[in-house]
Formats: sequence, structure tokens, C-alpha cells
Amino acid sequence: MTSPSVTPTQSQAAAAAAPRWSGPAGLSTPGHDTGLLLLRLVLGLTMAAHGTQKLFGWFGGGGVSGTGRFFTASGYPAGDAMAVLAGLTETLGGLGLALGLLTPLAGAAVVGTLINAIAVHGTGAFFAPKGIEYELLLTAGAAALALTGPGRYAVDRFLPVLRGHRLAHGALAVALGVVLAAALLLVRD
Repeated sequence: MTSPSVTPTQSQAAAAAAPRWSGPAGLSTPGHDTGLLLLRLVLGLTMAAHGTQKLFGWFGGGGVSGTGRFFTASGYPAGDAMAVLAGLTETLGGLGLALGLLTPLAGAAVVGTLINAIAVHGTGAFFAPKGIEYELLLTAGAAALALTGPGRYAVDRFLPVLRGHRLAHGALAVALGVVLAAALLLVRD
């Protein structure tokens, strides 16, 4: 009679070295979390900068009055108020994504504002300069972050309700962003 070997086989060693599931947050490895951080920073800071163009005229933007005229010409009532709303949504949503703070809601804010941007821009073409490719890419990135969560390198990690990101939080937030965007589009001429 032989005794079982206590030396692990190659397949057991490979399984032990493979990434482990970290619970409800899904697969969490340093590479995964760093990738999410990079996506959050680039997308979030891009949106925040875009929002400051509307609010303060920074980076060659029109400020509230110039952006308000654009909103009025695009069929929205109260152009200046819409400029402030869009600017705050983009700035705060973008900063939320960059920090990983309230990520599902931050992602939903960006999704909602970009749905309106796509509607204003029109869907006559896909590629730039008259297409929607840029807005669609940002929308998909924001929705993906809302659904997947921010990763470990985020402020959400310290918030009990969002510590272990749940797909349901992200899905409900994105649905809220879509519904609010649709409601806003209904008031547009």
C-alpha cells in the first residue's frame, strides 16, 4: 500500500499561483485594479475638464453664457441653466470617477450627459468630425466603470455600502442616468 504524495503536482502549483476571486467585487489583481484606476483617471479627468469648459470657460470653453447660447440653439429651454447643469454633471461626475467616489452614480452622471451630447450631435455619422464615436466611447467607458466598480484603488473601498461593489448598484445607477437623460431630451424642442 502506498501513501499519497505530499508534494504538490504542477497543476496544483499553477492553481495556487492563479489569481483568486476576491468575493463579490470579482477578480481583483494588482493589474486589474491598476487598469481600472487608469481608465477612471483618464475618463474622469477628461470629463471634469470638459465640464469646467462649460462652467468657467477654462481650456478654451465658452463658459456659462457661451455654452448657454449653444444649449438654447440646440433646443433646450433656459440655456444658461442647462449649461450649469451639464457643467456640474460633467465636472462632479468626472471627479467622482477619477477618485472612485460613488462610482456607480458618477458613471451614471457621465452616461446621462453623454446621451444628451449624442442626441445633440446627431447620429448621422459614426466617425469624426461629424460622428459620435468619441461620445459613444466615453459613454461606454463610464457605463463599464459603473457596472464593474472602481477597483481597490478608490475611495469607494472605504464606504461600507460600496466596499464590495455590486452589479445591481451599477445597473440601477446606469438605468437612472438613462431615464434622466431621456426626461431631459423630452423638454428639448
